[in-house]
Amino acid sequence: MARVLRSPNDLTPADLRALFDGFDFPIAKLDCGKKCAPHNPNSKPFCCDICHAVPAAFTSEWTYFQATTDLWHRYRGDECASPSDGEAGRAIPDSDLPPGMISLACLGPARCQRDVRTLSCRAFPFFPYITSDYRFLGLACEWEFESTCWVTSNLGAVTDEYRAEFLHTFDHLLALFNDVFENYAYHSERMRTHYASRRRRFPLLHRNGRAYLVSPMSDRMQRVEISSLPRFGFYKRPPA
Repeated sequence: MARVLRSPNDLTPADLRALFDGFDFPIAKLDCGKKCAPHNPNSKPFCCDICHAVPAAFTSEWTYFQATTDLWHRYRGDECASPSDGEAGRAIPDSDLPPGMISLACLGPARCQRDVRTLSCRAFPFFPYITSDYRFLGLACEWEFESTCWVTSNLGAVTDEYRAEFLHTFDHLLALFNDVFENYAYHSERMRTHYASRRRRFPLLHRNGRAYLVSPMSDRMQRVEISSLPRFGFYKRPPA
């Protein structure tokens, strides 16, 4: 009898292992953490620093990790030891996350076990972009990390293999689970609202392999050379 999967939390350990194995290619040919860590007072990659990013995971992932690794624990809120940052260690409360997701914390980048990273770690700094007419077009950047993440300012460094694995993974998840699709559609809408309020377009790594700037008001896309996309924060180009 065929299994009925109603949510990601129906995924078995074997299902999750297959997802992890199919979404494991490095995001870039270089270690992007070495590009951003020098700009972090904590000397860690921003995405691996609990003071800046708190991963969310499906509860099925947490169940899997409990049985396979000591890397993860439930996020408590006291993990950040940096008192200088008033926003340090803040996370979305579990009650405000999509149903079936929880916040986790790991042992830090020095003790990372790449084969048991969460799906959100593997996807960062991207999420699947859903248009206002409900099409999954490609990879969009988490806008809150625009000024700190080196990758968002160097999208040309993203490997074709990573893009392909990202698309394959989320094609699978979005087709299986309506709630996951709706959650990312809402997240995409939030991004459009953010950029519309600033009268700015946002970059998109399209599933066709090209790069575009997207108008947040109309979803109109302009194809651009990936090398011409804007850089932000620490990574802005020096004036000519």
